[in-house]
Amino acid sequence: MHGDSDYGLWALVIINSAIFIFFAFSFIKPKSKTDWRSLGVFSAFIVALFTEMYGFPLTIYFLSGWLAESYPGVDFLAHENGHLWHTLLGLSGDAHWDVLHILSNVIIILGFFLLSASWSVLHHAQKSRSLATTGWYARCRHPQYVAFILIMFGFLLQWPTLPTLLMFPILIVVYVRLATREELQAESEFGDSYRHYKQTTPGWFPRMGISNVSSAN
Repeated sequence: MHGDSDYGLWALVIINSAIFIFFAFSFIKPKSKTDWRSLGVFSAFIVALFTEMYGFPLTIYFLSGWLAESYPGVDFLAHENGHLWHTLLGLSGDAHWDVLHILSNVIIILGFFLLSASWSVLHHAQKSRSLATTGWYARCRHPQYVAFILIMFGFLLQWPTLPTLLMFPILIVVYVRLATREELQAESEFGDSYRHYKQTTPGWFPRMGISNVSSAN
């Protein structure tokens, strides 16, 4: 590795982190403690990601010996070479236009779309004190957490780092635990109506081809 580092751009760390956290905040409009917890763990992932993307490339420094030996002609302190999948998979051309980067952008956009659509249904149901069983909630029981997982996975395809790779499965466990807690609360509040919804609606893998079901109150 050689040349001047393209990192240490802490203003970009702050700006990009703030933009994506604000996007998530504006879509979910957190009100309950659970809302804030789900946003909080997502925010931690985003800050860790952009810290390595523009601030301090911990992963590249940690793997510097192996990277220098395996890819002697590559300057990994040049920002474009921080797209490690691009180099490790031997892809050619601009990393911003390779298939993984394009796929990651599609997944991130779909994740934010799902986040917006699902939380809109959820908060409407909360206001009317009814079950959220329409829209994406007719397809799976936890579309909001599926959305967060999709967004994080999309970023991992675009810019993998050791901290975010380690955080990703941990955050999935956090979301599963939050979802389990919410289900216990919903079952306590709605009883048989929620148990029927739980039996007929997948938890995490959306069922396609269904746009709406009647609300069970």
